Amino acid sequence: MDLHSGKSYWLDRLPPLPSYPALDKDITCDVLVIGTGSGGAVCAFELVRRGLDVVVVDKREVGSGSSSANTGLLQTSNDKPLFACINSLGTEKGVRFYRLCREALTRIEVISKMLDVDPEFKRRDSLYYASSEADVADLRKEYEALSAHGFDVEYWEERVIGERFSFRKPAAIYTRNDAEINPYRYVNALLLYASRHGARIYEHTEIKRHTETADGIEFYTPANRIRARYAIVAAGYEAQEWRRNPNAAIASTFAVATQRLDGFPGWHERSLIWETARPYLYMRTTADNRIIVGGLDEPMNDAEERERMLPHKAELLIEQLQSLFPQIPGLRAEYHWTAAFGDTHDGLPLIGTQESFPRCFFTLGYGGNGTAYCTFASQIIAGLITDGYHPDADLFRFNRPKWPTATPV
Repeated sequence: MDLHSGKSYWLDRLPPLPSYPALDKDITCDVLVIGTGSGGAVCAFELVRRGLDVVVVDKREVGSGSSSANTGLLQTSNDKPLFACINSLGTEKGVRFYRLCREALTRIEVISKMLDVDPEFKRRDSLYYASSEADVADLRKEYEALSAHGFDVEYWEERVIGERFSFRKPAAIYTRNDAEINPYRYVNALLLYASRHGARIYEHTEIKRHTETADGIEFYTPANRIRARYAIVAAGYEAQEWRRNPNAAIASTFAVATQRLDGFPGWHERSLIWETARPYLYMRTTADNRIIVGGLDEPMNDAEERERMLPHKAELLIEQLQSLFPQIPGLRAEYHWTAAFGDTHDGLPLIGTQESFPRCFFTLGYGGNGTAYCTFASQIIAGLITDGYHPDADLFRFNRPKWPTATPV
């Protein structure tokens, strides 16, 4: 699967790092991690810290899949609002999902300080605005749900938004202590840490098939064999080629990064920004003073069509960004890219085991908050491997009930 095209801004933000060889012999390990994106990298990090013998493989270069196209917004809130989660999951499960996302941001912050390469993690607040008057009632409902369950949010009316930003919107939720990160540096830094703590990492090593053994599982590349007690499939959207999940949907998204800017007038605290419209526009600033804006998603997964649409989508993204920030003149796209984007119909990631894949754990952080999902998925899976249990595993299992889908804002 062609996961992205165009030129991602993150590729020029990576300092020189060691490369990894292709597998050229048969090996044995405790856990094989398949995939070097966010899901695989953070699993490798968590497992080496638990003293396990870990091997990580990828058919491409490290982090060169969806992680190099991620826009790096880290938020407590999700594409599926909290009130909708409560409606479909019940209060306990719905609130737990949101708290796991909040805890994941704290975990990413802690991990970032342990790494040898700075992943440019920074705490930022978020503005989530009503795209139209019709969205205000549900936005207010979402604010009340977040506030009632202890999330650090404020409800801003049009006047307050206009005082702090160069645009006016009918209403907004302002969330404290979300964050931003350079996702490509983060993935590479996680794998560098794992490598320096004993993990063996192999690029250009594609898994073709597997078989179960009496005490583990064997995976085969075109030339070699890997014996493992357990495996973690962190193949991102390409995991659908291993086994198609009816709860998953793959679409296409688009993003641009502007030129470096002298300042951000009309942009309160350089907060993360997104909106209630679906598909939604989302934006952030970067460590070297650019703006990344993404969105204009299309419900298709055709790499050629995605690439054909990219120039026009990039123009539209800059136009919409400029309309919001007229005090920042001359915005232009120095980078633009398009990528596959996965989501689930019920709004939750997919974590755990699947039929026909014995001793394999899947971490599919599908959704707009994928880096956070991968973070708590790594802790769930590590618990399942080392302890045989994790209290949050049931919420995200593949064979979970078909909860009704509440109407999002």
